[in-house]
Amino acid sequence: MSGSDIFVFVDHSNGTVAKTASELLTLARSLGEPHAIIAGSAGDFELAKSTLSDFGAKSITLLESSEINNHPSSAIARALADLASTKNPRAILLPSTARGKEIAGRLAVRLEAGIITDAIALSSELVATQSVFGGSTVVHSQVTKGCAIVTIRPNSIEAAPAPASADINSIPVSASITAKITAREPAVRGARPELSEANIIVSGGRGTDGNFAPIEELADVLGAAVGASRAATDAGWYPHSHQVGQTGKTVSPQLYIACGISGAIQHRAGMQTSKTIVVVNKDPEAPIFDIADFGVVGDLFAVAPQATAGIKARKG
Repeated sequence: MSGSDIFVFVDHSNGTVAKTASELLTLARSLGEPHAIIAGSAGDFELAKSTLSDFGAKSITLLESSEINNHPSSAIARALADLASTKNPRAILLPSTARGKEIAGRLAVRLEAGIITDAIALSSELVATQSVFGGSTVVHSQVTKGCAIVTIRPNSIEAAPAPASADINSIPVSASITAKITAREPAVRGARPELSEANIIVSGGRGTDGNFAPIEELADVLGAAVGASRAATDAGWYPHSHQVGQTGKTVSPQLYIACGISGAIQHRAGMQTSKTIVVVNKDPEAPIFDIADFGVVGDLFAVAPQATAGIKARKG
């Protein structure tokens, strides 16, 4: 490996490679030589190989341990730090998820390197772009010490396939550590996409009055995830796991449809980097119209069903 190498940490679960892996590998190709790093068993590795090769990984390294994913993130951070210490990559990219940011923080301490989190873009000079202070300010920052460790917000990069023949490596690692996960309960997931990775999100707020049926129907016809504002989740109308905003999940889908959401800064901070924003609200003075690409002044209970019917008709 050389000084132009970019490590990409690949998140996965239940044999499925996270969508963020293809996005990070696409970004890594613009920065240098992309090298995918995955932690787990040989079975995890076999399932991941074709996906990672399809998106241009020059090499795929398995930090091999049947137990490493049954330990806290510190076990992965240690194994990844040991590899980085010997290979000296230019940068290490991780998904900006709760797990990805925890690994990144521990990794930065072990490597005595700088860290940037929640980047939405990264230039060839490794200058990161971040949306901060509730989305009111765009910041450009750069790591000045050691290997650049950067977490990238999901959906910030459009994944582009670039098939490559990857070198395959396996490094046995020890997962012995003082803490261990003793039980795991997978999150209950329905047929809809996971919120933080969805390309389309339909969200409802206070204007739903607790009735999310038209929101869900529109989401289902679009193949979208369902989101909710803090007002809606605090009222108990929708699970907190679907909250979009500064104290919920930060998303950057291709299309974000906000129905009955006024657009308080707390909510805008979690979605205003979406590529296209469509707003449906009865109040023409609602602040969310300020960031909308398209807006409809109207009752969501009239507009959403019409949109759903129209989309179904076009689908035939």
